[in-house]
Amino acid sequence: MLYCFGFESVAVLVSDLYFFDAAAAGDQHGAERGVRLELRSLEGEELVGSVYSAQPLRVGRPIWRVDLLESLAGPPGSFDRTHHHPRFAGWEPQDRVFDAQLSAEPIEWVGRRLVDLDGIFEQAGLEPAAAGDAVELRAAVPEILDSVRRLLARVHAGELASPPAKPPTATTRIGWL
Repeated sequence: MLYCFGFESVAVLVSDLYFFDAAAAGDQHGAERGVRLELRSLEGEELVGSVYSAQPLRVGRPIWRVDLLESLAGPPGSFDRTHHHPRFAGWEPQDRVFDAQLSAEPIEWVGRRLVDLDGIFEQAGLEPAAAGDAVELRAAVPEILDSVRRLLARVHAGELASPPAKPPTATTRIGWL
């Protein structure tokens, strides 16, 4: 499932995710599941057709990512693999940053970060966001967090971010993000 919240020039995307990387080592070995939230660029494109035509949109490059992930072997709600990526190089996330507060209070932590769009852009090494984006995003944070809560509840209930029917033997990623 994918939620998309669009603003002036950024979008917040939220999706369930199942991930398995056979090459992962150490604490990251084994399957992960949970919810991924990404802040991305958003652009409207020229209309193709009349003024009544559907508006082409481009959800572009990632700016920031939060992975509210847990090992599949652990209990639901452990958030034992929860982390964020404050920077991207093109489409590739840079180092995983683990934060005890993020694992302890994932929803609240995400909310505190989303209301500080300028801080997210600064940490990502980017120029400040459009002023309208910060205002609109701040107003939408309760709705965004509600979607994260609903997705997490469905993941914990086993309805979303489920492993494939056939056990994975290589890299497997199921989800929009």
